[in-house]
Amino acid sequence: MLGLICAMAIEVDGIKKLMQNTEEITYAGMVYTKGSIDGVEVVAVECGIGKVNAAMCAQCMIDKFAPDVIINSGVAGATHEDIKICDMIIGSEVLEHDMNTSAIGDPIGLINLPEGNRTFFACDEEVSSKIYEICSKVEGAETFRGRIASGDLFVSRRSKRQLLNIRFEALACEMEGGAVGHVCYRNKVPFCVFRVISDDFSKNKGMDFKAFSRIAAERSIKVIREYIASL
Repeated sequence: MLGLICAMAIEVDGIKKLMQNTEEITYAGMVYTKGSIDGVEVVAVECGIGKVNAAMCAQCMIDKFAPDVIINSGVAGATHEDIKICDMIIGSEVLEHDMNTSAIGDPIGLINLPEGNRTFFACDEEVSSKIYEICSKVEGAETFRGRIASGDLFVSRRSKRQLLNIRFEALACEMEGGAVGHVCYRNKVPFCVFRVISDDFSKNKGMDFKAFSRIAAERSIKVIREYIASL
């Protein structure tokens, strides 16, 4: 089974339109839609904003549906000046940039785990490579692969985004992917995080976010559809 955790309701709605034999299951206050696309079993859910929502959503999905792979899609802000609006970022690793125990001597971003501390959670190589290949064929956008940084704050200042690139070599920042990766790592579930860039280092004049959300969702859904077709 393929698990799809989406940041936007418009993405889930688009995926549901592709599904057959759908069933809605409400679990821990979240509505999971289960069905099939091209013969592949799929479960999709809108996780809500922030790391706690994303982590809760991922753990519940694993406990309730036992997916073989989880893909997390959505939008993100660029942390490098070469990355523009509508470009696509495929995660090689994800991290939680707001994790900070530096007061006791740890580097910023380090997460303390019983089995050993770590900063980065690696996306599944096979899934990420396939998603990258599919995204690279999308017209009107560049595709990048690298680290995606997550935190429970909207990073709007250019200087703060540049710092994420300098500190972690991150290409994009958002609010959920790192938490999804964290949970998948602890549960030994392969995962991939990919994002469409919604804002870059410019002032982004002329880009209406509602219109952009539709574009981003259409791109994400197309990528997911093509990934499923490749299975």
